[in-house]
Amino acid sequence: NSIKDTGYDVANSARFDDGSSDNIQRTYGTPTNSKIFGLSWWIKLSEAFDGSASQDLWGERADGSNRVFMGINADGTFEYFEKNGGSTVLNIKTNRLFRDRSAWYHFLLLGDSTQGTDSNRLKLYINGVQETSLATASYPSSDYAFRLAINTTKYFGRVGLGGSLSTNYYDGYLAEAVFVDGTVTAHTDYGEFDEDSPTIWKPKDVSGLTFGNNGFHLDFENASSLGADVSGNSNNFTVN
Repeated sequence: NSIKDTGYDVANSARFDDGSSDNIQRTYGTPTNSKIFGLSWWIKLSEAFDGSASQDLWGERADGSNRVFMGINADGTFEYFEKNGGSTVLNIKTNRLFRDRSAWYHFLLLGDSTQGTDSNRLKLYINGVQETSLATASYPSSDYAFRLAINTTKYFGRVGLGGSLSTNYYDGYLAEAVFVDGTVTAHTDYGEFDEDSPTIWKPKDVSGLTFGNNGFHLDFENASSLGADVSGNSNNFTVN
């Protein structure tokens, strides 16, 4: 009851059905600072992993040589990579598998390419703990402008694959999708451990964050406008 009755209460999520090709999209404007970002989201998977297709989450594409992939691979590993000019400029992939369809996962990416140490330029947190056991760990160069933050069209629920959009749609739930543009944040700005059950990670109210030009907060509370941004920026997503 302590988890239910105290702290920040999330009222709604959005359901994505891969059979209906559900996804959302938005074209970003000029970023506050494309070298620094925070991207936070909660998901609950619905589809069993059979080794045949990925669960595509966030993505972007200009063409096959310039794109972003972020998703849970067919084997259950999480991966995020960016390509520029045909070269992979960053790539992180977990050893850990994410196949549990009974629980919510919180994913958080913190990017800051101004950091001197390469491993500090991109950090992945899952359920409040930094992921350090990585099958692949290729970090961006110093002062790299993340494609995830620049003024291109971004998607949740599908990603760019080669020169076209993928058909590996996400199947599950999405809640509390948050993007912070140009401000350094910490994992504790997005969630906290329950004081009575300290292994349980819970969402926090993010309304006090400085979101930046392209920042958004999707809470999915408006059924007639599921892509509505409640950060104050009105960076609304189009629902497909």
